[in-house]
Amino acid sequence: MRVLVTGSSGLIGSALVRSLEVEGHQVTRLVRRPPARPQEVSWDPGKGSIDAAALEGHDAAVHLAGANIGDHRWTDEYKARILDSRLEGTGLLARTLGSLDRPPKVLASGSAIGFYGDRGDEELTEASSPGTGFLAEVVQAWETAAGPAREAGIRVAYLRTGVVQSAEGGALGRQLLPFKLALGGRIGSGRQWLSWIEMTDQVRAISHVLEHDSLDGPVNLTAPNPVTSAEYAKTLGRVLHRPTVLPIPTPALQLMLGRQLVSEMLLGGQRVLPAALESSGYAFANPHLEAALAAAIGRSSPTA
Repeated sequence: MRVLVTGSSGLIGSALVRSLEVEGHQVTRLVRRPPARPQEVSWDPGKGSIDAAALEGHDAAVHLAGANIGDHRWTDEYKARILDSRLEGTGLLARTLGSLDRPPKVLASGSAIGFYGDRGDEELTEASSPGTGFLAEVVQAWETAAGPAREAGIRVAYLRTGVVQSAEGGALGRQLLPFKLALGGRIGSGRQWLSWIEMTDQVRAISHVLEHDSLDGPVNLTAPNPVTSAEYAKTLGRVLHRPTVLPIPTPALQLMLGRQLVSEMLLGGQRVLPAALESSGYAFANPHLEAALAAAIGRSSPTA
């Protein structure tokens, strides 16, 4: 396949591009700078500019670009950036793909399980209703922005991604050092649910979405065995052979990251199940957390 990818320099995007190329696919990267090689195409969502002619003839598109949600305080300015970076990029890409003479058959558009809001112990599938809160509102608008591609007849899958486990970055990457220093532990009560997916399954699941026409609309990219925050901390400590006795102080997190981010992303949670993926025949490489963490950490540092 010829696959167009946005966000190719990010944690997920870079892993996806490597995987696609190993599988023999031809990857075109949509980048926000002048192209440095033939496989790159320039765009600027903020200015509404894109090289549409260079997008003709791709079989599939994967849209992963957007401002990082979890590593900045949610000031009013940054919240606007989170939303705008998703709406501008998704809308521009969807409109452009829909206008092509030879559009892709499928657009796998980034999304997140934040769609469901904080739902306690409720088991959530793609059929579940949207939740409330800043993240839920962002994700709903984000998915809606892909509408022009769907209206043009392109199959659009919304990749509702959970907490991706990779030692190279993201949530796990940020936690490794404190846990290795025996300073890691549960967050808050520890009863909130954490729906996760190991990077190998993240990229394999995206490829699976591209190849299976039945996956249309929302697709939860989460492992089939979500855990609570307390279970996650205990498991990571066990994998690293470190104690996890002390909880992480909530006031310290609020001081560093702000109350709203901590409330929605760390003290709230979702118990999300990958119903669409599993019903389409996807088999997880790492369905259980302990093996998934060992695999993720082992790939990054064999001596960890």
